[in-house]
Amino acid sequence: MSAPDDVTLVGLAALSAPVVRARLLAAHDRFWAVDTRPLHHPVWFDQFGGFGALARGADGEDVGYLLGVVTVDRLAYLHLLAVRYDRRRTGLGRRLVAWFDDLARNTGARVVQTVTRPEDTAAVAFHTALGASAHRAQDRAGPGEDRLVLTRSLTR
Repeated sequence: MSAPDDVTLVGLAALSAPVVRARLLAAHDRFWAVDTRPLHHPVWFDQFGGFGALARGADGEDVGYLLGVVTVDRLAYLHLLAVRYDRRRTGLGRRLVAWFDDLARNTGARVVQTVTRPEDTAAVAFHTALGASAHRAQDRAGPGEDRLVLTRSLTR
């Protein structure tokens, strides 16, 4: 496993959105245990790409990414955070979130939210360790599809 300092973070706006999206979807199973392909809508790469980041290893491989946006009412929404299986527990996820937090703060955001399935204990533990509080949103993803909304402050 490589050290996290061999990774470069690049804003998605500096890259070709369709190419990056296609590469990440082709490598989907190296990042995700469940099918998240529908969550990779082109809008997250094209229109909201300025809020996303790609982590690339020294070998040029994609090893992590973050998709998000800051809304007009100053809410930072972290849509997806992915770290390739062989790069987990290296601090890369925290590094991607810190990158997004800085961008969101500089855009005027005061709060960041993310939404996850209640059974995704790894995501819940990760975000609560960053200071997020969770509340259950019944039927958020459709009838019987509850989600946890994790919220944390961006103020210093």
